[in-house]
Amino acid sequence: MNAPTVTMIPQADPGAGYRAQKAEIDAAVARALDSGWYILGKEGAAFEAEFAAWLGAGQHAVGCANGTDAIALVLRGLGIGPGMTVATVSHTAVATVAAVEMVGATPLLLDIDPDTYTMDADELVSVLEDPPPGLPPIKAVIPVHIYGQACDLGPMLEATQAAGIPLIEDCAQCHGATLGGRKLGTLGTAAAFSLYPTKNLGALGDGGVLATADADLAQRIAAIRQYGWKERYISATVGVNSRLDEVQAAILRVKLTALDAGNARRRTIAAAYDEALANGPVVAPYRRPEAEHVFHQYVLRTEDRAAVQAKLKAQGIGTGIHYPAPVHLQPAYRDRTPLGPAGCTETAKASEEVLSLPMYPELTDAQLERICAALRGL
Repeated sequence: MNAPTVTMIPQADPGAGYRAQKAEIDAAVARALDSGWYILGKEGAAFEAEFAAWLGAGQHAVGCANGTDAIALVLRGLGIGPGMTVATVSHTAVATVAAVEMVGATPLLLDIDPDTYTMDADELVSVLEDPPPGLPPIKAVIPVHIYGQACDLGPMLEATQAAGIPLIEDCAQCHGATLGGRKLGTLGTAAAFSLYPTKNLGALGDGGVLATADADLAQRIAAIRQYGWKERYISATVGVNSRLDEVQAAILRVKLTALDAGNARRRTIAAAYDEALANGPVVAPYRRPEAEHVFHQYVLRTEDRAAVQAKLKAQGIGTGIHYPAPVHLQPAYRDRTPLGPAGCTETAKASEEVLSLPMYPELTDAQLERICAALRGL
């Protein structure tokens, strides 16, 4: 007889997020479609206002086409471009670095803290005090709050303020996370959020939003995202086309209402994983004490990744690798993208050892227990 088929629990399941709010999302989509206005209308304006209010701290939000554009728009709004360097990290989605190059700036890739996988604050301080030779001047810094946890922003903010340059928070994976009681995205000059379907706040297509407490900067960026228009068809400045459509905005308004509860569920799942891993060979992810994690990903680290992944797959547990190759080792960037003095050694090591478990609020208790049982058996 054939062995029974094991139902796979996927590592990510954006469709489950839709099904959890199907009636409300379907009604919002119908409302947007019935309006007859599909670009930069009432839904987009309402989402921007609601997202800014949810962030707090006097923020202004500007919707755009995707998270990559959100970073690029902030850079454009700040006048960052050719002849300038932007310091960021290699352990990130390639979008972060792609956005820097979209505006013509040079990315400088720094190493990570091996516990949190976020930018090494000491290396940033070092390069701001003593920039690598042969590079254009460093004019901005983009730390990435990866996996849903805050960077060590204190020394970074102090260093960038001393250097007189902006700190732009890459918040693609940290919707709702906090540091010192304040939401990430409200601590730097500006912040960029991806609204890709698998994010903690995800659209059902592409989308992005940026935030800043600087009303003038928000107004400039709002013009840049639509050809530099302040008056229709008249480009006051050079701009691009990067707009969040009305259907996605309507969907995001619904999903924003469930974001805090979804993050709480993610923390519950993470706590269950922690308990299942206790005293085993694989340790639970580190949490920064003064920060509240929102677990966009729950990331294990093991030198036996292939074996662990195979064990979990055999029991129907899907996993992912975020990210299998750091940016500086990918073909498009290898040997041409400058690195900080640490040479991204911790970054390269992490890329060979990280492994992401299933993490989304719609995981059922039964699925969670199956995963935990498998973790206890590692």
